[in-house]
Amino acid sequence: MSAKTLFAGLLALLLTSAAWAGLNIQQWTTPQGARVFFVENHDLPMLDLSADFPAGSARDTRATSGLANLTRHLMSLGAGPYSEKDIAEKLADVGAQMSGRLDGDRAGFTLRTLSGKSERDAALALLTAVLTAPRFDIDILEREKARVIAAIQEAAIQPETIGAKAFQQALYGDHPYALDDSGEEDSVKSLTRAQLADFHRTHYRAAGMVLSIMGDVTRAEAEALASQMAAGLPAGDAPPPIAPVPVRDKGGELVIPHHATQSHLFMGLPGLKRVDPDYFPLHVGNYVLGGGGFDSRLTETIRQKKGLAYSVYSYFIPMAEQGPFQIGLQTRRDATREAVESARAELARYLQDGPSEAELAQAKNNLIGGFPLRIDSNKKILEYLAVIGFYNLPLDWLDAYSAKVAAVTREDVLRAFQARVKPAAMSTVIVGGQLEKPAQ
Repeated sequence: MSAKTLFAGLLALLLTSAAWAGLNIQQWTTPQGARVFFVENHDLPMLDLSADFPAGSARDTRATSGLANLTRHLMSLGAGPYSEKDIAEKLADVGAQMSGRLDGDRAGFTLRTLSGKSERDAALALLTAVLTAPRFDIDILEREKARVIAAIQEAAIQPETIGAKAFQQALYGDHPYALDDSGEEDSVKSLTRAQLADFHRTHYRAAGMVLSIMGDVTRAEAEALASQMAAGLPAGDAPPPIAPVPVRDKGGELVIPHHATQSHLFMGLPGLKRVDPDYFPLHVGNYVLGGGGFDSRLTETIRQKKGLAYSVYSYFIPMAEQGPFQIGLQTRRDATREAVESARAELARYLQDGPSEAELAQAKNNLIGGFPLRIDSNKKILEYLAVIGFYNLPLDWLDAYSAKVAAVTREDVLRAFQARVKPAAMSTVIVGGQLEKPAQ
């Protein structure tokens, strides 16, 4: 396909995007300090809602690693007048679904329910109790600690888990982003009910809550339910921001012996904040490097030409502070060194030359063309609302996506990658493999 044809397709997609642009995100703050992001949509009799807090695993310490995860998990296993069984049965009675999530930055819950008043009120009463009055029953705490510890022990022999944890530690050292979400066996064993209750009081406050609401309610109804949910949360200021990730100028290579039939390779460095001004150049540029599947440079070189890996990828994970840039693959044990050096060489070429105009046009065309599928349901839009709210992104972020991607130039990509991806500062972790001495 010629560049001219690609450009014509890009223009067509940009025109198409204008048809779904204009998502009306309403925003306000409750009297208790919770920030609310709301999209009204009466196409379906459904309500989707999420409540997020600055209560992710980066709020732990090494001594309390796993506390954030266990706190969020137990909140849904007994709250206020509802036992663990009550919550499960009452959600089933009204056809509602509640789930939780946690990463380094945030922790929270999502709820999907029918929007009829009786079903909605019953489901919201359960979620409100979970957020505001968790019971942290001792017997359930001990049961769940045992379950988490068993999962940690099982994961500790898996090469992908071993590598991922070592890679996280290599990138972040003493920074809290180095902490594993699930915690460590010794730290989880030592956690107490009092610690969970204190973590909840400190981190699940109205002033830190971001409430995202999508679906079949009016603005007045959304305001009422937001205030109701925030009213029972602990008072006080939100926790302070996560500390910046220290600047690094030197990486290294760690080889971890393992009997796995394949070597697992992790390579990268801290790379991208959610609010980084170069988010879009890095997003588009990474599609060309390793994020575009069969369209990517790494796949073309390492899989197609050399047959060293079935799958190879690169990605940025934007976070409140610098989330990781990572290249990853699995390869035959006897091909480990060749795969490592091939990935490094392809990255070096990309940092020197950047994408071609044809590669850039294809990347933009595919990203813009695929974007409507990422917001084609209330639930998907809710996820973006939550990100926009939690990370203080512009309210028009979704509407501006296509134009921002289309505006990225080859020079933008090259400048952004050269500024943030420094080969000398990258860490490499290899689990398993037969390795010769690294090339000097």
